[in-house]
This record gives sequence, C-alpha cells and structure tokens, in this order.
Amino acid sequence: MTYCVGLKVQSGLVMLSDTRTNAGVDHILCFPKMFTWQVPGDRAVCVMCAGNLSITQGIIAAVKDAIRRAEAGEDVETILNAATLYRVAELFGGHMRDKQRAHREALEEINAAADATLLVAGQRRGGSHRLFMIYSAGNFIEAIDDTPFFQIGEHKYGKPILARVITPETPLAVAVKAALVSMDSTIRSNISVGMPLDLATLPVNEFQFALRRRLASDDEEFRRISRSWSEALRFAFNRVSGLSEGSVSVDKQGD
Repeated sequence: MTYCVGLKVQSGLVMLSDTRTNAGVDHILCFPKMFTWQVPGDRAVCVMCAGNLSITQGIIAAVKDAIRRAEAGEDVETILNAATLYRVAELFGGHMRDKQRAHREALEEINAAADATLLVAGQRRGGSHRLFMIYSAGNFIEAIDDTPFFQIGEHKYGKPILARVITPETPLAVAVKAALVSMDSTIRSNISVGMPLDLATLPVNEFQFALRRRLASDDEEFRRISRSWSEALRFAFNRVSGLSEGSVSVDKQGD
C-alpha cells in the first residue's frame, strides 16, 4: 500500500508521496512513487503511482523509453512534446491500458491484483496548471475548484484535514503543510505507509519545480509539523470535551 496526494490551488501544485511497499509485515521495501520531468521555461510534469508495482513501473519505463526515442530523433509523441497537459494525461492513460492488457490476465490467474492508479500534475507554457487522476482502465478525471485535491492509495486517514482546510485560494506554502499533516496522519494510522517521503511543488506559470526533495525519517521540519499537529489536536479535544490540560473526567450517569 502507499499514499500519494496532489493538491491544485490557484498559486500552484503540491505533490507528496510515501515510498513504502509491503508484501506482508515482514517484507517491507522502499520504492519511489513520484517521478518528475521538466523542460525549464516550457513545462513540468509529475506523476505519482499507487497499486500494482509491476504495472506502475512498466508505465514509467514506457514513458522514459518514448522520451529517449524522441531525443534520438524518432518522431514519437511524449509527455515532453505533447500539445496540452490533457494530452499528457491521455498518454499516461494509454500506457496504463497497454500494461493492463499485457499483464492483468496473468496476474489474476495467481490471485494478484492488477489495479493501479496515477496522479498526473503539471503545466506547460500557454496552458493552465492541471491535476488528473488516472484509473486502471486508462480513463481519468480532472481536479476542479470544487475538488482541489486527489488522493490515491491509503487515502482515508489523511482526507479530513484536506477536506477542512484546502480551497482554491489556499496559499501554496499552506497547502504544503496541509499535505504533510495529511501524510503524518496516514503514517500514524497505517503501517503500510511510511518514510521517506517525496515532495514537489510547482508554482503557477514557472514551468519548473520550485521544490523537489526527499524527507527522511529524521527530517526536522516534518517532525516539527507532526509534533505541532499532535499538540493542537490534544488541545482541541480537551477544549471541546470540557477538560483542562492534562485532566481526566468521566460524566456521571444518574441511577
């Protein structure tokens, strides 16, 4: 399992993913789920992956191979020369269908899940910044003002904070912190999601990533956000329950 979240606000895009892959509690591995490409001044594209690892790795390999062939002079459409971000999403969807057709039947014969999901985000010169969720069938939906974020993987634990604070007007720096709190909530609730994390931000109309970094388990900023969020939750709970800090009280019921 994994957890990836993408946020689209007026000031740009935020992408965050974990790196944990597990096939049981005694077989924990680390694989990147986020991949980025950019042509500074022209476009930047990010994809995050969840689901069957062989399917998603095959998709990324196909994308990289198309780029390599185009750079070698072949007339190949790629995510780096496609006319629109919508077309970029279509290319990822096509690679998804190819891998599903090639492997789904064999995987299901051994009772292995073939499902996979992608988040594709980015911007090209002349177009707006966009965020798409691509399903196993290769079809996709796009984030809009009413739904300014998408999640894939183990999404339920990290959704409440995003649903409460993220709007199209949310500043990019605040959106980053909300994504990190969402990830912290998920890591604390599910052992199949874990550090290190990959984080990327793409400010609107800059066409290159302002931030692309890996957060290790000892990352002080992430630890500070985690501690602050835990303290804020305890304070809020005590406030709504009528408890003073550090006190415990049980309402007495009548006989």
